[in-house]
Amino acid sequence: MSAPAVEIKKGRKFDQVLEGARRVFMRDGFEGASVDEIAREAQVSKATLYSYFPDKRLLFSEVARLECNRQAEEAMEVIAKGATIDHVLHEAATRIVRFFLSDFGQQMFRICVSEAHRFPELGRRFYASGPDLVRERLSKVLRPYVDAGILKIDDMDLAANQFGELCKSDLFMRSLCGMCKEVEPADIERVVNGAVEMFLARYRA
Repeated sequence: MSAPAVEIKKGRKFDQVLEGARRVFMRDGFEGASVDEIAREAQVSKATLYSYFPDKRLLFSEVARLECNRQAEEAMEVIAKGATIDHVLHEAATRIVRFFLSDFGQQMFRICVSEAHRFPELGRRFYASGPDLVRERLSKVLRPYVDAGILKIDDMDLAANQFGELCKSDLFMRSLCGMCKEVEPADIERVVNGAVEMFLARYRA
């Protein structure tokens, strides 16, 4: 049997539902967020909520997409034009690592892994909101340094994806497995520095 299709229908209270859901998901997490509480927070009926989002996973994926886009736009504004490549990569890696370690980032990953085989469209939405977004924005950041001869990258998509994976080293998997409840700033700095140094060892011209 094929997986049920998922789709989002927009209406007058669509943004209201999303904002209420964002507050509840950020506060209670995916598992702790009930549809009743989301409807209360958004000040809509459950029928209205379900008319837009027939499944809580779909609602979470849309909240995740908007949150990831918000953080990506914020990062693009903060990363200074004309800064050294070392500084740019350090800033990008710090933001990526912190997102991977956040409750929200880890909830996104867990839901994608656990549900994508049953709901392929959900998996595609999470991929577009996470790895694909990182690849697309990082490619834009790196391109001027390639054009200036500072970096030598033949396959930009691969290089950007590799950088994102380097940022998952050590802490991400240990956090997912519940082996490091509290991460110290020095632990994050260690992973960030390692990712930047490894990337530049491969791609610095």
